[in-house]
Amino acid sequence: IVNFIDSIGTILVLLSVFGISLTFGPVLMQEVKYQTKQGINSVLNSAGLSENRENIEEKSSPKEIVPPNTDFSIVIPKIEASAPVTANVDPFNEREFLTALRKGVAHAKGTSFPGIEGNTYIFAHSTDAFYNVGRYNAVFYLIGKLEKGDEVDVYYKGEKYVYIVYDKKVVTPEAIEYLNNVKGESRLTLQTCYPPGTTLRRLVVIAKLPQ
Repeated sequence: IVNFIDSIGTILVLLSVFGISLTFGPVLMQEVKYQTKQGINSVLNSAGLSENRENIEEKSSPKEIVPPNTDFSIVIPKIEASAPVTANVDPFNEREFLTALRKGVAHAKGTSFPGIEGNTYIFAHSTDAFYNVGRYNAVFYLIGKLEKGDEVDVYYKGEKYVYIVYDKKVVTPEAIEYLNNVKGESRLTLQTCYPPGTTLRRLVVIAKLPQ
């Protein structure tokens, strides 16, 4: 009986580990990749390497990321993220946006499209269930690492638009003013739920096309 109980306990532990891996695997992998790359760069800088430095940096630097398509997609070089974008998704219709987010990220219905004046709003969500974190939120998991001056590339109708980050903030779910269109600039707003696996708050990153 004791051996049987021990076996059941072992099976339950293994199932738990497997479940955690499936749930958080995508976001953990992105975090590990990012931290590894940052660690390599930090070592190079602190060591003050000069000989063969260029070769080492070239190997540790991310390769050019090929977009999933050029019809409508997003590439974020710093965090090595890329995803197709589903256009005209209602951000207030959970069934609609969760369907879109299984394929990539979503463009909010009623906001502008890339390359023209206004606000292009692209979002990813995690649901209120922790076990869906890897399913819906992995693509934008690392956008909190973006800083002023970082590049975000959006491909739309065969054209590439290079946006430059200038602001980011954590806001409440009720702060829907970031969906509003703007005048005088071509703005890109990226949004995901924060912290991952919850719907407690929203992480918003704002970029714009250089004049």
